[in-house]
Amino acid sequence: MSAPINPDGAGFAELGVPMPLVAALDASGITAPFPIQTATLPDSLAGRDVLGRGRTGSGKTLAFALPLVARLADQRSRTGAGAPRGLVLVPTRELANQVLAVVEPLAAQRGLTATVIFGGVGQNPQVRALRSGVDIVIATPGRLEDLIGQGHCRLDAVSITVLDEADHMADLGFLPVVKKLLDRTPKVGQRLLFSATLDGGVDVLVKRYLHDPVTHSVDPIEAPVSAMAHHVVTVAHADKAAVVHDLAGGMGRSVLFTRTKHQAKKLAKALTTAGIPAVDLHGNLSQSARERNLAAFSGGTVRVLVATDIAARGIHVDDVALVVHVDPPAEHKAYLHRSGRTARAGAEGIVVTVATHEQSAEVRTLTRQAGIKPTLITVRPGAHEIAGLRGERAPHVEPVPVLAAAAPTRKPAPAKRSGSSRRAYRGSGRSRTR
Repeated sequence: MSAPINPDGAGFAELGVPMPLVAALDASGITAPFPIQTATLPDSLAGRDVLGRGRTGSGKTLAFALPLVARLADQRSRTGAGAPRGLVLVPTRELANQVLAVVEPLAAQRGLTATVIFGGVGQNPQVRALRSGVDIVIATPGRLEDLIGQGHCRLDAVSITVLDEADHMADLGFLPVVKKLLDRTPKVGQRLLFSATLDGGVDVLVKRYLHDPVTHSVDPIEAPVSAMAHHVVTVAHADKAAVVHDLAGGMGRSVLFTRTKHQAKKLAKALTTAGIPAVDLHGNLSQSARERNLAAFSGGTVRVLVATDIAARGIHVDDVALVVHVDPPAEHKAYLHRSGRTARAGAEGIVVTVATHEQSAEVRTLTRQAGIKPTLITVRPGAHEIAGLRGERAPHVEPVPVLAAAAPTRKPAPAKRSGSSRRAYRGSGRSRTR
């Protein structure tokens, strides 16, 4: 992992992070803050409301996790059953788990507890965690509102509230629920809002719920990551599948984006059959399947993840060498969020948009709105330019055979009695009701 850019040279301790947390960061290999952390930590640790703007992958999670844990640990109040003191609202289940992975070790170091609350899974484990008196809840809005309605949780003890990826929550239509939840928190509490953009509904949240916030902007979404190399690969419609397979076949970790769930599932299956192990990630999968597939990708069991836009915000995996827009996204913000899966933590990355000749005008508009000037090439399957983007080809992996399910064993039908045997049975004196 490359070192973050920190022109001031200030470490976490100099920014005001308590030494026990600095030691925990150091033990995990995090020794220098990213720009968004350098900018926001002095104010957030001092208890001020903070409005932080930075592109996805800029280090926002640690920027709010550190003051959240540090300030809760300093408070003398105790956590009651169903009454957390810290609340983090996120748009997706995947992001909730990612945030928990950052917050939980820091919280444990300071004697605090954290849990996640989201839909798509049974609520009983979440209810039990709330009853135990958890300090920090990381939640998607819908499930949290549901558990509050059932009487399992209340927010009147929350002293620090974080809104992460606030613009994405607005895009998903969560703002009415978010407002209801924020209205349940004390007005005097500290609020931290982090977002890639500050337009539309996000601005409404800022004006209504943040008190004299300090605004810090680092790497706004309109400025694409300089370490990304953007390419548009134009292909004939008949050649598209072969070119996509060729791009996905490298040794590096790749994320391929499709527009629909069906396409993601179909492409992952086709790649695996072709000797390129891949997993899919989309809204039709159960939570256990989503976690299993993401673990396989982040752990290196497979190198290719085929996803819909659900992964553009909620997935934080380092060392993604290549992002492929198999289907160009609908608008430029989605392009930049998808592309943000690569070039993370100071690393470099390649972004490729695969476009048919019919899509050329659409893609030109998209890249212009995104503020990038991609390299344009037209290719056929097997072209040397593809190898230059893909890198070294990975060895073919024979797919695991799918065993056909055994036919169910059917019991033989009872033999029908002949007329004479039925008469003999009736005449035998045996009772049928016995």
